[in-house]
Amino acid sequence: MTERLRPGDPARIGGHRLLGRLGAGGMGTVYLGRTDAGALAAVKVILPEYAGDEEFRTRFRREAEAARRVDSPWAVRVTGADTESETPWLATEFVPGPTLPEVVARYGPLPARSVKVLGRLLARALAAVHAAGLAHRDVKPGNVLLAADGPRLIDFGIARAADATALTATGLVVGTPGFLPPEQATGSGADAGAAGDVFSLGALLVYAATGRPPFGSGAVDALLYRTVHDAPDLDGVDDPGLRALLTECLAKDPAARPSAAGLDTRITEDVPAGGASASWLPEDVVRTIAERSAAMLALPDIDATVSDAAVGDATVSDAPEPRPAPARRRFLAFAAGGAVVALGAGGLGAVRLWGDGADGRSGGTTAGRRWVIGVHADLTGDQKAAGRAQERGVRLAVDRFNSLTDKPFTLTVKVLDDRGEPARSERVAEEFARDPDVLAVIGPTGDAATGAALPAYDEAVLPLLTVSSLQIAYAARVNAAFFQASPSYAALSLPIVTRLLRSPGAGRLGILIDRSGGQAAYQAGYAANLMVPGLTGGTTHPRVVPAGTTGLGPVVADLLAHRSDALLYAGDAAGAARAARALAATPFKGPCMAQHTAMRPEFLERAGEAAEGWEFIAPFTGADVVGADTAGASARPAADFAAAHRERFGAAPDAWAAEAYDVAGLVAREVAALVRGAGKNGAGKSGAVKSGAAEGGSPTPTGSPGTAPPGASPSGDGRPGRAALAAAIAASRYEGISRTYAFDAERQQLVARDAHLHRVEGGRFRYVGPAPQPKG
Repeated sequence: MTERLRPGDPARIGGHRLLGRLGAGGMGTVYLGRTDAGALAAVKVILPEYAGDEEFRTRFRREAEAARRVDSPWAVRVTGADTESETPWLATEFVPGPTLPEVVARYGPLPARSVKVLGRLLARALAAVHAAGLAHRDVKPGNVLLAADGPRLIDFGIARAADATALTATGLVVGTPGFLPPEQATGSGADAGAAGDVFSLGALLVYAATGRPPFGSGAVDALLYRTVHDAPDLDGVDDPGLRALLTECLAKDPAARPSAAGLDTRITEDVPAGGASASWLPEDVVRTIAERSAAMLALPDIDATVSDAAVGDATVSDAPEPRPAPARRRFLAFAAGGAVVALGAGGLGAVRLWGDGADGRSGGTTAGRRWVIGVHADLTGDQKAAGRAQERGVRLAVDRFNSLTDKPFTLTVKVLDDRGEPARSERVAEEFARDPDVLAVIGPTGDAATGAALPAYDEAVLPLLTVSSLQIAYAARVNAAFFQASPSYAALSLPIVTRLLRSPGAGRLGILIDRSGGQAAYQAGYAANLMVPGLTGGTTHPRVVPAGTTGLGPVVADLLAHRSDALLYAGDAAGAARAARALAATPFKGPCMAQHTAMRPEFLERAGEAAEGWEFIAPFTGADVVGADTAGASARPAADFAAAHRERFGAAPDAWAAEAYDVAGLVAREVAALVRGAGKNGAGKSGAVKSGAAEGGSPTPTGSPGTAPPGASPSGDGRPGRAALAAAIAASRYEGISRTYAFDAERQQLVARDAHLHRVEGGRFRYVGPAPQPKG
């Protein structure tokens, strides 16, 4: 939610100690700040080049004055401002909740009751704005924060009094296309007052109810034209009363729209009472709000920054690395009683799975220099197949490394099973963090388990590389030790759209987002919907169905009725099978694809013959990569890996095995480079190497011998420090058998987003080759 402060950021502004960045734009930066009294605030700081612009300073002064005049519990309150200083700033109360677009993208459209409560409370906020003699003029989803007790309207940056002189040039469109009223879309702005805010609120509520704006998306001029001339698309607003009210709000004639105060009285849905009820939102949204609120409790205390920075500096020095401290929650529980000690001592014993050696670990016996790569996996839950495949991939990488005759140390594997349960995942992470011999961890298997485990790994600065947790973003982290070694759900939408809409005759993509697929389905489907116009020039027709919907025939019929000539299903295997059977009952012959999360045996079993021809863009290769002619330069190493897998485990490698093999090989190479002092241009920058599978599968470091880089060997036995290893991984480039691994410096996500195309042929999943990428 917050980003770390950057070297050029101020430490304090206007009595606020700055804790992190909330966002940045062309005009300035918004920080999370805390007053000396402990109150949190969002502090907007204007860039110096705009502070010297008198016209801009006048607009900023007007924003502060306008926001101060609004008195409503549903509009953020201004807590301080200085519009005349050399560095102008404005502080408002901080609401630790997601924006409306975040919620819709992650969980899908809100239910009718939530939309009604949202509309009623935002109408009250606008009524207060209008009572102050103002018009907001930029009511849009991104300017709405969702809290447990109700929404908050933010950003009065272009609000102005009804009788004020506009500071914008004639013909300039002010506001956000798709949500501004027709009178504002023309550019004159003459009548863009209170009635315009009501129109924008109506458009916002349609978005909340359907997941899309009422006038579509695409080029700005097309959006403005549709806003002025076309009827709104209310398909998906099934509540008759709500639909009628939204129709009135979206009337082209401002005089035909209800007032904000009138909306409050006409929406009869009860609203949260006493500021403490979260019943107006779905449970998954409430959970997200609760997690963000809880994260605020872990922010540094007022006097903690200096000591925190000192610890951070010591971690990357040549001093011995301290034993990781327990996470704050665990420490507090320990102080309160002994229950957590019993759980930590006995609870994990039931889920620990050791290796093959006599000491419970696999690998060789080089004395004094045996270090551990951890595997944090789901081995007995819903994703046990993926977890087991990753464990096997890591074991093979360790075997290959240990087969080297000149290895500077021996690696072993330690495996812990989180069962796919977030609470257990947190305890597994703490167990790994406490073990000083663990250099890095591969995993966890699932998104929720990864989110739960991150705080413990982050606090210990223990490198964590996941190949199958694909959320777009995770909670902010202090230390850069978490690496997403596969493309995210959203990134995978790029080759999906490219494959589908570059098929002959395809131009309109029908997108079926099944809530049964959770956030993975929404992130993939929503991203695909956004990418289509700009990437291919095509159009989309998205539909969202509630979790548990069994009859997809009407939804498929609707997609085809809207001229969809290609289809994407985002959801789980069972839903994909229902979609395939429904589509097989129609004359449709266009390309169809399901999200890789549906690429499971259950899809083949339930869909039967209807599964034939369905395709999947996946971040993993799978067993069939070995025999594919399109495997390219990695064909021989992949074949050697597959042969070694069959010899060791008696079966071909499953999905995710090759990817886990790759990242474990990357870790081994960087550890060896640090120990040997063979870093190029600093710690861990050992350059690009091949995976070495053709030479026995050993990922070996390259470079010239030299002085050990800083932080390479802080422990007495020469073991590299965790922070140094994280830095080495971040700076590395590694040619694996499944893809090239190089990470973005800001977010530690893959730079190259290679993916793989699979197709159902003859009742089985067949590997086709590398997924298509957009040209340019």
